[in-house]
Amino acid sequence: MKISEADILIVPGLHGSDANHWQSRWETKFSTGRRVEQSSWSKPDLEEWVNAVVKAVEEATRPVVLVAHSAGVAAVVHAAPRIKNWVKGAYLVAPADVDDSSCVPAELHSFGPFPTSPLPFHAKVVASRNDPYCTFERAEQLAKLWNARLQDAGESGHINSESGQGPWPEGIISFAHFMKELG
Repeated sequence: MKISEADILIVPGLHGSDANHWQSRWETKFSTGRRVEQSSWSKPDLEEWVNAVVKAVEEATRPVVLVAHSAGVAAVVHAAPRIKNWVKGAYLVAPADVDDSSCVPAELHSFGPFPTSPLPFHAKVVASRNDPYCTFERAEQLAKLWNARLQDAGESGHINSESGQGPWPEGIISFAHFMKELG
């Protein structure tokens, strides 16, 4: 599938994605890319975040591909049963382990527990081996539960601008391969 054939919905995590974050760059790079806006990026409410994802998917005019990061992954996974008929695939990067209150900010504790059912659409989890918000082993377990493929991103921190990823060229190559898999 070509990017131009899909609505690419960018789903950031806590505090949104700053201008240097790869998600913000992709949003402007992809002609069909747009951000799923939240009423509050700093005081997240799971129900509001899920509803925003559902609304954005329902407003799409083409097949949907979700590109989620961190807490945005939790919003997508919780929304999955409500959006399964419109979503072609989900590219899930650096999930924040909302089930482990010792490694995520307090604002995200209400985002757990993660759903453990297989996702009803094609999915890929991209995880780092030194992500402070989710161990690689936990990301591996989540990928298995969700019936998603796992990609090892090496030691990339939280795969955000703070960890030096910026434009994240490896990610754009990975995403291009993911889009090919969608047919």
